[in-house]
Amino acid sequence: MSDITSYVEKPFDLLLELERRSREAVAGQGAGGLAEEWVGIGFRIGQEQFVANRDEVREVLMLPDAMTRVPGAKRWMLGIANLRGHLLPLVDLKMMLGSGRTSLRRVTRIISVNHREIPAGLVVDEVLGFRRFNDSELADKWPPTVVRCERYLSGAYQRGHDTWPIFGLYSLIESNAYLQAAAE
Repeated sequence: MSDITSYVEKPFDLLLELERRSREAVAGQGAGGLAEEWVGIGFRIGQEQFVANRDEVREVLMLPDAMTRVPGAKRWMLGIANLRGHLLPLVDLKMMLGSGRTSLRRVTRIISVNHREIPAGLVVDEVLGFRRFNDSELADKWPPTVVRCERYLSGAYQRGHDTWPIFGLYSLIESNAYLQAAAE
């Protein structure tokens, strides 16, 4: 393997050498190289942090300026908003789980769920961005949650003293609790 500094005067050859080294590195991963990485979106409900599979999240949005209330809907159904030409039902996730109303603040966000058939915009206290975990950090046990969402959790990642329960957004919006939004 040649020293990379010898390519200072030859930019095209430098690119070729970097590509060659990259291909070697990727080829070596299959032979016990790097551990698998799981990527999710971290968010907060109340004082608790969770992570959702990034494939279940379409996008993260700011609260809209206007939304239309849905007559006869449960209180956790905040309304319908027109976001980029698409109607999206907005749900106060904390209230739906029976843990009080989400305080609407500057950091409050909407997680638009990436589901083909069921549109959903989940209002959460804060989105914490991408979270990356190695397989070795996966735990099958986690402490009970204050917001009572255990039925939607499928595991957790443990990093140091932090536990990140995996919140299944699909399991939530496919549940009868979500689909039966009519007030009684």
